[in-house]
Amino acid sequence: QVQLVESGGGLVQPGGSLRLSCAASGFTLDYYAIGWFRQAPGKEREGVSCISSSDSGTIYADSVKGRFTVSRDNGKNTVYLQMNSLRPEATAVYYCASTKRLCKPMVDEYDYWGQGTQVTVSS
Repeated sequence: QVQLVESGGGLVQPGGSLRLSCAASGFTLDYYAIGWFRQAPGKEREGVSCISSSDSGTIYADSVKGRFTVSRDNGKNTVYLQMNSLRPEATAVYYCASTKRLCKPMVDEYDYWGQGTQVTVSS
């Protein structure tokens, strides 16, 4: 029953914005940290951002600081990734994943993963 589903990806022009959603079912997101990851063709999966369950503490990869914002709406059991000033190098499949309480540094410390949503930044 545990499931995470990403949505909101698509084609956007450089400099544009997208908001990704990560909706949880089968469990309550209130007590979990949610990480956002991305994987471009031929590259390893990399961490983008994470939001913890407590006080909504957040972290960001250096490459997206100041342009991406992660937030959560516990009432909707959903976490969002607002992506602004998008660059072509942001093109990738974006995944959300859950881990208990606090954000973790390692990919394999996240237990549940969504199926991914494609983000393409191109003119």
